Amino acid sequence: MKKSLLLSLALTLAVMASFALAAVNVTGDWEMTRTTPRGPMTSTISFTQTDENLTVKMPGRNGEEMTGTGTVKGNELEWTITRTGPQGEMKITYKAKVEGDKMTGTSQFGDRPATEWTAVKKAK
Repeated sequence: MKKSLLLSLALTLAVMASFALAAVNVTGDWEMTRTTPRGPMTSTISFTQTDENLTVKMPGRNGEEMTGTGTVKGNELEWTITRTGPQGEMKITYKAKVEGDKMTGTSQFGDRPATEWTAVKKAK
């Protein structure tokens, strides 16, 4: 009985430690590289993270600043930017997986095919 209690406690602590290690903090500037028909394009994206809440600032197509909000779950991010253009509002949804100072992800713009991108955290 005592051994099974100790084993249960050890397993519980191990699971809790793995969740703590999986959590990330992406606050700061990241250099994002997107694959486009015209070749790779890079831009700086800024994240501010508070717990699981995410605020994002990134440059738009014409250099204007676009902002969005999203969430962080473990090492996965998701955020949405709403862009206003001649055809009205369009939402761009970004999804990413973070591994250390690198992330990989996709962006989905309307009904267009998803675009892949990568990002590297900039040094302070």
